This record gives sequence, C-alpha cells and structure tokens, in this order.
Amino acid sequence: MASTETTTSSAPGKPGDDPTGPSTAPTSGTTTGTTDSSTDGSAGDSPAEAATGTTAEPAGAAAGRSAGASTDAPAAGGPRPAAGDLAGLEAGLDALDSTVVARQPWLRTLLSKAFPPLIAIVIVLGLWQLAYHFQLKPHYLLPSPLDVFRSLQQKWLEGTLLGFVWTSVSRGALGFLASVAIGTVLGLVVARVRLVRAAIGPILSGLQSLPSVAWVPAAIIWFGLSDATIYAVVLLGAVPSIANGLVSGVDQISPLYLRAGRTIGATGLAGVRHVLLPAALPGYLAGLKQGWAFSWRSLMAAELIVNAPDLGTGLGQLLEQGRELQDMSWVLAAILLILIVGIGIELLIFAPIERRVLRSRGLLVKS
Repeated sequence: MASTETTTSSAPGKPGDDPTGPSTAPTSGTTTGTTDSSTDGSAGDSPAEAATGTTAEPAGAAAGRSAGASTDAPAAGGPRPAAGDLAGLEAGLDALDSTVVARQPWLRTLLSKAFPPLIAIVIVLGLWQLAYHFQLKPHYLLPSPLDVFRSLQQKWLEGTLLGFVWTSVSRGALGFLASVAIGTVLGLVVARVRLVRAAIGPILSGLQSLPSVAWVPAAIIWFGLSDATIYAVVLLGAVPSIANGLVSGVDQISPLYLRAGRTIGATGLAGVRHVLLPAALPGYLAGLKQGWAFSWRSLMAAELIVNAPDLGTGLGQLLEQGRELQDMSWVLAAILLILIVGIGIELLIFAPIERRVLRSRGLLVKS
C-alpha cells in the first residue's frame, strides 16, 4: 500500500550520515514523496505515525541543525552587509591606496627641490659659453654669461637695479589683486547664472586666448601714456583666466556638497564663503596661478610700449632701453630679471599654497 510521507529535515542526507553532525545548509526544507510501505521501513512505526505518514525528526538532527545555523554562511536570499559597512570598507581601501607624503628634513627637501634646477642651469650656461667661445654669433650680438653678469653688477652698484624690480613687481601685484577681485565676482556669476554663462562664457574663453599685447594700442588711445594704460592691459589679460578657473572649479563641485550647504542654512553669501569657494578651491587656485602668469606677461608687454619719463622705469622699460642702445648684454640681463621674478613668485607664494591645499584634501601623494 502506498502512502504520502512528509519529512521535515535540515538538509537532504545520505544513508550512513551522522544524524548528530552539523547541517550543510542553514534553511529547513519539506520533502513530500510517495513510497511503498514495504520498502521504507514504516511497518515498524507507531500507529499515529503510520496514520499520518509523518516521520518524527531525531533529536540529534535538530540539535545539529541549530548548531550548524550559527556557523554556516548565509544563503543567497539571506541578509546582505549594510551600506554603511560597504562605504567604510571602500574608504579604508582608498586610504590604503593613497600614501600621504610625510614631512622630510628641510635640508633633504631643499636638495631634492633645488638640485635638478641647478643642474639644468649649469647645462644651459655651459652651452651658452660654448656658443660664445666658438663665435656662433658676433660677440656684440651674443655676449658671454660673464658679460651679462657684469651688466647686472653695474646696475646694482648704481643703486637702480632694485628700483627697476620694485616698480614692475608693485605694478604687477596691484594689477593682479584688482584682477582677482573682478575675476572672482565675474566667475561666480558666470558659474551660477545660466543666462549669463550662455551670454558671456564663450567671450571669456576667447579673451583668454587673445594676446595681451593686442590691447596696448587700444589702451593708449583710451588712457594715453599713463599708469592707467598699464593697469588696463593687466586687467584685460588676467581677469578672463581667473574667471574661467573659478568656473571650472565650481563645475567640479559635487551636488551633494551644495545640497548639504542648503540644508544647514548656508545660502547666499554665506554659502559662497563657506561652501562654494572652499569646494572649488583647487580649480580656483589653478586659475589664480594662470592669472598671475597672464598679468605678468601683460605687464611686460605694456611696459615695453608705454614708455614715458614720468611713469618710472620697470623691467619692461629697461628691456626697451637696452634695445634702443643696441646693448645685448643689457637686454639679456633684463630678460633674466623678468624670468627670475616670475619663477620667484611661483615658488615662494603659489607653490606653498597649492601644497597646503592638496595636503589638506589628502591629494598630495608620492609619485
């Protein structure tokens, strides 16, 4: 006679398995099968079991099931790790991938930073001296490095060298600060107001690519031979670069930061000061560096052309005087001073600020 048997067990087993052993699956299953009473050994069951067709689970199997449930891995449909745990794991992996630069002794840092440029300078001076020695050009067209050094020494002994440098640096600093004020406001408006961006965004990019010397004739007509002409050329050369740098920095801000700022009430000027500008600082700093480079170049172009006795003598005027006198050593000395001032401003002001910003954001890593 056939009967329907319902067996509740922790997992499908094999003949000979230890009923007290741990289960290999964490979930219980129900098996319904039709078997012959003469072959499944049910003849020896109790009358109640024979009537219902249900085989009682051994106590050892139940104990094994509860023991195995605490040690086995969760099934495919079981609970998954929380999102916070995954985020913490990813943050930990990112921290392992990034190696923060430790502070090194100042002497070692100085040698590692200064030694390669010094080697390059020595190579350039050596090639220059060789060209002078073999007279690739007449000596009055290509003076030796020593002749250029003597020209600088002469200006130093006359007491005029620092005056030339200070005149140009003060003009460049004042023009750059004015460019920062105008470029920052303009960049914020372009970045946040879509209509303004659509109207003048392409114009800013075009002005940035326009050579600064192209503004000099127009500035002379507008303002005459005065300091206003020089500052106008500096502003027109530097403002587009600063504004575009800030626009680029704002575009890279995650919308999450802006929503978080609005949530805590940082809107208007407070949002700009505490959320927008700090978040856009890397791109803004790049725009400031480029703006200084453009302002310095614009200043030299203006000083070369706008030359009047009452304006004072800057490095650009010094360069023009050397051209008028056909004194090549004087010309090269002025070019060298312009280069030294530009590199000095970059290394002494912008490079430390950039390192500090990158270090504070965990972006300064070993290469």
